[in-house]
Amino acid sequence: MAKKEFFYRGKTLSELKELSTNEFAKLVPARERRTLVRGYTELQKAFMKEIEKGKNNVETHCRDVIVIPKMVGMTIKVHSGKEFVPVMIQEDMLGHRLGEFALTRKRVTHNSPGIGATKSSSAASVR
Repeated sequence: MAKKEFFYRGKTLSELKELSTNEFAKLVPARERRTLVRGYTELQKAFMKEIEKGKNNVETHCRDVIVIPKMVGMTIKVHSGKEFVPVMIQEDMLGHRLGEFALTRKRVTHNSPGIGATKSSSAASVR
């Protein structure tokens, strides 16, 4: 079965990669458009230079960078507050922010209760 061709706002991925950042900004929602039109911060500019060089596995703390077509197919390590989480950039991530794909909270997994946590365990010896 052939893979369905990807379209974003009526444009294919190859057409999107040819667009400049300002032209792509016209296709994204208002909040992201405003961010792209205003320009990047100094940290974001340094990060984008790494992306433009074609480097893979670039680590970044910039969770607010908008995913643009140049990033598709790359793996970017986004900081989650404790560690860098590898994020594979795919076509359907266009227009979203990197931080949306690197969760900052882990799921809580509880173990058995510790000594003194219940009445019956308080009588257990502590060795």
